[in-house]
Amino acid sequence: MRTRSIVCAVLAAALTLTAAAGCRDSRTGDQAGAAGADDHVSIMVGGIDKVIYLPAKLTDQLGYFKQEGLDVKLLTEPAGAQAENVLISGDVQGVVGFYDHTIDLQTKHKCVESVVQMADVPGEVEMVASDKAGQIRSPKDFRGRKMGVTSPGSSTDFLTQYLASKQGLTAADYTTVKAGAGQTFIAAMENGGIDAGMTTDPTVAQLVSTGKGKVLLDMRTEQGTRAALGGLYPSSSLYMDCAYVKAHPQTVQKLANAMVKTLKWIHAHSAEQIAAKMPADYANGGKQLYVQSVKSTIGMFNSDGRMDPSAARNSLKVLGSFSPNVKGKQDTVDLSKTYTTQFVDKAK
Repeated sequence: MRTRSIVCAVLAAALTLTAAAGCRDSRTGDQAGAAGADDHVSIMVGGIDKVIYLPAKLTDQLGYFKQEGLDVKLLTEPAGAQAENVLISGDVQGVVGFYDHTIDLQTKHKCVESVVQMADVPGEVEMVASDKAGQIRSPKDFRGRKMGVTSPGSSTDFLTQYLASKQGLTAADYTTVKAGAGQTFIAAMENGGIDAGMTTDPTVAQLVSTGKGKVLLDMRTEQGTRAALGGLYPSSSLYMDCAYVKAHPQTVQKLANAMVKTLKWIHAHSAEQIAAKMPADYANGGKQLYVQSVKSTIGMFNSDGRMDPSAARNSLKVLGSFSPNVKGKQDTVDLSKTYTTQFVDKAK
């Protein structure tokens, strides 16, 4: 009886270990060698209803993720800085946000790379409250003002600091206000919480249409971006942890296939057709206003998802001129580790 009890105990222990190993395999996906187990992907978008990030939701709406065999969950945070933190913590596999975060993170010894670069211009607009338009005519007038950004450490914060630095100002010369985007930004401008601030469509269109805000600097076009920033400035991208990209190349390729297909679709359709594919609640300012927002912004998107190397270099130059994380470290930044074109090239 004693021998039989020992054998049973050993068998039970073996079965328990086998079951546990099976559970570990199911959780770790490709890292455990399970084919197709990494096709569930969570992506954080730095403001999912912003037109500058429209390709992410549009890809989902068009069914292109599913066509690639992917189950993609799109989440949203109001600012890129928060989206970046969620990626670093490992809670999501990718972020749709500004490329410049990959440079900033490298100086903090974290490797993150853009795998699909959707735009070479920011798509951002520096808006000024209509009643302050006569007093704030250029970045040199930022001194003593309340300047709105989505959040400290966001790309709008980076760009605001750069515009000020070109006029000999620092962030200490004005007050940085976390104004968010959409209705929170509009409310801040309406109630005097900010004198001016950087935002995107559809917020821009709503402020202009109501007469409560005026455009000071327009970086939705290449011409406007070069005038403001001295060159191209890559923005909307899908960026991911380098280790994840290396471990899951098939999944990343599927994501690139889907998103490049969307970029090509955008270039083949009108603003009205694009707007019609988006969720109805994205047009909370009205359908026609949303169409106008799309029309004003879609020119920023490329059709192939590739990074322009000169744009990446200018992004480093801009950050290196003021960012405490990057300034003085430009020569240590390896731009080749901040983006890759291998997946979009195959998608083409």
